[in-house]
Amino acid sequence: MATKCLGFATLVLIASILVLEISAQIECGGDLTGIITQCKSFVKKDGPKIPPSKPCCEALKGANVPCYCKYVTPSIENMISIEKALYVAKTCQLQNIPTDKCGSYIIPHPAPPKA
Repeated sequence: MATKCLGFATLVLIASILVLEISAQIECGGDLTGIITQCKSFVKKDGPKIPPSKPCCEALKGANVPCYCKYVTPSIENMISIEKALYVAKTCQLQNIPTDKCGSYIIPHPAPPKA
């Protein structure tokens, strides 16, 4: 019985993720599958910020970053660095990159220049 419940819960979770991904891609643009496959190494939580590859930037073309930020959940924030994701978006020259918040990640404001 417990195995059936666990299997059903896993199926519901996978279906929810797929629906979320489809909704996000339709609403937010870009090539979500390409974004996931081409950009994942540039948004890993560990390691330094590195400039994204051309295929990553190509997958991001047409992506609406503030729209994708609406879909960022705590589980997504546990898997990727939102700071690096925003860096990738900026490096790929996407427009309208949020300056306040993405998911629950508060975007730090740059320090004012020293006089």
